[in-house]
Amino acid sequence: MYRQTINSRIPLLLLCVLFSFGCANSTTTTANEAKPAVVKQASNVYEGKVAGRSNKARTISIIVGEGDAAQTMMVKFDETTEGFEFANKGEAVIINWQQRGGDKFATVVKPKLAKLPAGVAEIKVDELYQLVLDHAPMTLVDARPERLYAQGHLPGAISISVPMLKKKQTEVLPQDKDKLLIFYCGGYT
Repeated sequence: MYRQTINSRIPLLLLCVLFSFGCANSTTTTANEAKPAVVKQASNVYEGKVAGRSNKARTISIIVGEGDAAQTMMVKFDETTEGFEFANKGEAVIINWQQRGGDKFATVVKPKLAKLPAGVAEIKVDELYQLVLDHAPMTLVDARPERLYAQGHLPGAISISVPMLKKKQTEVLPQDKDKLLIFYCGGYT
């Protein structure tokens, strides 16, 4: 009974996760758009998507904020910066930085991972691989945009993009609530 209750709520919880964090959100601004002077961030921390990284200039550009409030900030990195390999264009990251003279230097770059709500569990790649090998009863959902699904996807996965899920909601989810439901996108979680 308890398992059925939890299993029946998993699709709703997964919907909440996808709506909260999104796998296919993109925000662009043009040079003509007005931007506020201040973007609220924790002291010496930038959170957002990497706009670019220059190994030659040893800089990382990060888009901080959403919509009209989005600003591109720049930090330098050096041999003491930890995790700069996570600073790849389009990736969501958290950059801790420190002021050195007139420049901001990244001290630590970490991938920004989605926090899962209670009752929803993260599954590791090795666990999913074993489920696929075992032909476990599950519905595997590729939540990336349809064009990325068409380019390639995990064996047996169906395409339910975030916009489709928002539009059709539970209509596109499987009827069998006792079957394992696994969503994946292009991010770390």
